[in-house]
Amino acid sequence: MSFELFPAIDLREGRSVRLLQGDYEREVRYVGDPVEVAHEFAEAGARWIHMVDLDAARSGTGEPRNREVMRKVVAAVGDAGVRVQCGGGVRNRQSAEALYEVGVTRCVVGTAAIENPDLVAELVTAGYRVAVGLDVRGTEVATRGWEHRSGVSLSDALRRLASTGAEAVVVTQIARDGMGGGSDLAGLRDVLDAPQRPATMNVIASGGVGCLADIADLRDLRSAGGRALSGAIVGKALHDGAIRPVSAIVVARGSGPPAGADSA
Repeated sequence: MSFELFPAIDLREGRSVRLLQGDYEREVRYVGDPVEVAHEFAEAGARWIHMVDLDAARSGTGEPRNREVMRKVVAAVGDAGVRVQCGGGVRNRQSAEALYEVGVTRCVVGTAAIENPDLVAELVTAGYRVAVGLDVRGTEVATRGWEHRSGVSLSDALRRLASTGAEAVVVTQIARDGMGGGSDLAGLRDVLDAPQRPATMNVIASGGVGCLADIADLRDLRSAGGRALSGAIVGKALHDGAIRPVSAIVVARGSGPPAGADSA
């Protein structure tokens, strides 16, 4: 199984932003147009782009606010064979299908996966590609744009979702997201070896990457059972210029400059 880098574009009010530790009051806004940024990621060699509609994720209804931007991104990178994975506010089948209709390859279901696991199974049965987004504070899953405590542990969530057919789980340690201090390697090892996780459910890491060495650490991570991650989502470090997209992708694929080389 190859390790894939997922450059991230988080959208709020049509603009590319990053939230520090999931806090909407600690928002970093970027100047670049999201479509142009996506095109740059594609030119750097990305095979996937990860997008999140933060407005939809936060709202109680999951109402989409950035769907037209997502449509433009898909159109801009599709000819290069780049696939788009998208989440944020997917609370029912209709909101998921609306993303597939704009060309999204894989939908990420977060809050609804905890509150209604049957939705994931329903989408998979209908032939759609689905990933589950589990955003955790410590070991507890957070929902509704990371602002609510679910009372569900990460291990319990994996058990509930084991039979849904989701092809991947995106695990974000909120305390590390946007901080650039490295990922929660110990926690990710536990997820890889979790008996509740089906072997067919790939694990994608999210949160904490600040340099090329962090990407190499995730690429080379092996659990006690010898299992590996299938990829990592990287956002702020790319947008801030701490890591060049082409360097990040080269390191993710296991070649090029050593992990300790200068990121930019």
